[in-house]
Amino acid sequence: MVDRILHFFKGSIQRIRERFTRKPNRFIEYLRQQSELGIEATLALIDYMSKPNKKNARRVRQLEKDADEVRRILIDDLNRTFVTPIDREDIYILSRAIDDILDDTWFTINEMDILEVEPNQHLREMAARLNVGAEEIKLAIDRLERNPGVASQHAIRARAVKNDLETLYAKALADLFRKPKDLDNVIMMLKLREIYRHLFHAGGRIGDAADTIDDIVVKFF
Repeated sequence: MVDRILHFFKGSIQRIRERFTRKPNRFIEYLRQQSELGIEATLALIDYMSKPNKKNARRVRQLEKDADEVRRILIDDLNRTFVTPIDREDIYILSRAIDDILDDTWFTINEMDILEVEPNQHLREMAARLNVGAEEIKLAIDRLERNPGVASQHAIRARAVKNDLETLYAKALADLFRKPKDLDNVIMMLKLREIYRHLFHAGGRIGDAADTIDDIVVKFF
């Protein structure tokens, strides 16, 4: 009898806890899924820079497709939800920025593969910094609801990565324009310039994501 009473009270306490425990924000979960795929894609890009092969190119393409599907689900859910825990426009903009990071990562590896461009030190450094930025965005999203101040700190670090990529991009271009000597060099210069630009734009999207995270913290937390 005593065991039944104790079991009843334990069950009642558990039900009360479940009722008052905040349910996970499903839109944050979608954003987290996107950012995780972004980290995987940038890691595959780093692998490609060390050892170019079509396997890594296909890997990034699949990750980009997976992230697109998560974004489709997010937008569909967003369109069917009347009230959202955070501003629906901020959710949309943050999701788009993360998606653009994946797109530019794919564009980089795809064009390197198609144009037969070998990785160089500039590309390796930019890919490594892009991965750091993707990780900072993921950490910011992870901390957004429970530790918004920490989320802002990760957003600041992500913006620092954006600044680093801008600097690396400028150095890569400066080095590139010193080298043309003949037509083959000019052709390679044009190829590399396009690839550098994809990584530069990916860095810009890191900055956009960081800015949106800060906007969300100011508005809602």
